[in-house]
Amino acid sequence: MATHKGSEIERARELHRRAPLIDGHNDLPWRYRQNAGRAVSRIDIAQPQPDLHTDIPRLREGGVGGQFWSVYVAQAMPPEEYVRATMEQIDVVYNMVRAYPETLELALTADDVERSFASGRIGSLIGIEGGHSIDNSLGALRMFFRLGARYMTLTHFKNVDWADSCTDDPRADGLTPFGQEVVREMNRLGMLVDLSHVSADTMRAALDTVDAPVVFSHSSARALTGHPRNVPDDVLARVHENNGVVMASFVPGFSSQEVYVHTQSRDAERQRLETDPSATEESVNAGVEQWDADHPEPRASLSDAADHIDHIRDVAGIDHVGIGADFDGIGSVPVGLEDVSKYVHLTAELIRREYEEEDILKILGRNVLRVMRSVEVQAGRLKEDRGPSEALIEDLDG
Repeated sequence: MATHKGSEIERARELHRRAPLIDGHNDLPWRYRQNAGRAVSRIDIAQPQPDLHTDIPRLREGGVGGQFWSVYVAQAMPPEEYVRATMEQIDVVYNMVRAYPETLELALTADDVERSFASGRIGSLIGIEGGHSIDNSLGALRMFFRLGARYMTLTHFKNVDWADSCTDDPRADGLTPFGQEVVREMNRLGMLVDLSHVSADTMRAALDTVDAPVVFSHSSARALTGHPRNVPDDVLARVHENNGVVMASFVPGFSSQEVYVHTQSRDAERQRLETDPSATEESVNAGVEQWDADHPEPRASLSDAADHIDHIRDVAGIDHVGIGADFDGIGSVPVGLEDVSKYVHLTAELIRREYEEEDILKILGRNVLRVMRSVEVQAGRLKEDRGPSEALIEDLDG
């Protein structure tokens, strides 16, 4: 990994003062749910939190100006709990903002983000991670928008009834008719359609359906790392046509082909051990532990993440690149991008790679703000043409 000179770091900090660094995805609200029973008072992020990637001192050090906080809920919970649990996670974000008003401010629009940034606060946006959260209800989607949700990732790791995930067996061949209606209703509301986690066919189907730009809140380039969570080049080219943005992730398995291959090999070894007729849970775990000892895990790096930014720029164009780290949603981190304090080091790397300052400002946040404004304007137009959709999944999908 390149070592950045002090002058590059200071130039990076100056750029972060000129435009908000807007990160597309942070899972801190889920950490509050897992580790503190959703009680914001039990984890004081005003103090250093070494067990997390995120706290206020490091957000300040990293020059963060806007953050989409994920209100993810696990698909493993009973489906009848999805809507309530998502509301509880939105409540966590509201409680974070209430607890730290000098640092965090709820943001619902691009103007809100810029106003928060100008006042020295971090514009706090809400992103739903997985269409399971709406439990097949457009009414729930609309109420989540009223509560402040400004993007929804159409799927998570498993399919939903109306859209295919990239990490599940395809059932809908992209989007069902109801899935198309979900996308259209999101456009009418002014909610960003987030295509991270969806299958490539769902990406294409969504791009065929949308009336406004899309986002990928935390995905990288599949041409560099073959993980299905990443975006193929043909879709990157369509993001250019759509005027959307791909927010490059820091997930090691998305950033480094070497890490991705290592993970696949480890999974294959576990599957091999589990097929042994005499296998027990203890024997499988012992076998995987021995495999780990014989095959040390490689590390992704800051340079790997920057390579993905390069590639997205080269294929989609400089106006279609952003940053979506996935901090506090990942178990390991790249060398040089260990937590939210390190964004300025990535910016310094872009300076070292001779990016123009205006182009870096686009990557930091101006591209995302442009997309948000476009979605907001288009929503105003669509609301003049049609009211809320009354479609039901059983009517459209049978």
